[in-house]
Amino acid sequence: MATPHPYGTPDAPHLTVRGVAHLEAAPDLAHITVTLTARGRDRRATLDDLTRRNTTALDLIKSCGDAVEQLETGALTLVPELTAHGRGERVRAHHGTVRLTAGLSDFTALGELTARLADLDLTRVDGPWWSLRPDSPAHRRARREAVDDAVRRAREYAGALGTTLAALVELTDTGTGHPEPLTRMRATAFAGPPEDGTPPPLDLEPQRQHLHAEVDARFTLVPPRLQD
Repeated sequence: MATPHPYGTPDAPHLTVRGVAHLEAAPDLAHITVTLTARGRDRRATLDDLTRRNTTALDLIKSCGDAVEQLETGALTLVPELTAHGRGERVRAHHGTVRLTAGLSDFTALGELTARLADLDLTRVDGPWWSLRPDSPAHRRARREAVDDAVRRAREYAGALGTTLAALVELTDTGTGHPEPLTRMRATAFAGPPEDGTPPPLDLEPQRQHLHAEVDARFTLVPPRLQD
């Protein structure tokens, strides 16, 4: 079988088009970062306090059960604070921090967990950041739509020349992905504190994910008759 000429010939002209797809999909996961802090004059007491806060936060996160798909401990620091004046260096206090990262697939549990974590002393909660799983069907749908768009465009160009597509020569994935979305959060309206003293859950509105896919496709055409 003869190899097609890379640049096309009058007997086998080439047509190159780009297929593009844009679509939205609901997120699969939400990630939060929890930073726990402890401070004290005694190094060991500060470490013990940090350990206690870490255990409390981990227990809260793990209480969500299967809703938690990821739980990791990041940076742990315990740093002495030195006095700014006076002779010699003296330790004024010790600062300890530990950072946790959690990923949840149940967004109702996420709202409850975020509120309870934020209610802990010396605890900072960042997020959520929404995302799709790498194997989400949305990625496959975006790629298929990009290919469909390329074939549609190629057929339209071929039709404008009064001919048809003959064969696909090359298909190149020129880029897929989705931009980082902004997070929208709002507190749930609540008439008063719950009887058990726990904070009301946050009403978190998942940010839809914007996907983009592109392909370049090269076809051969049935030679058109261009004479009038």
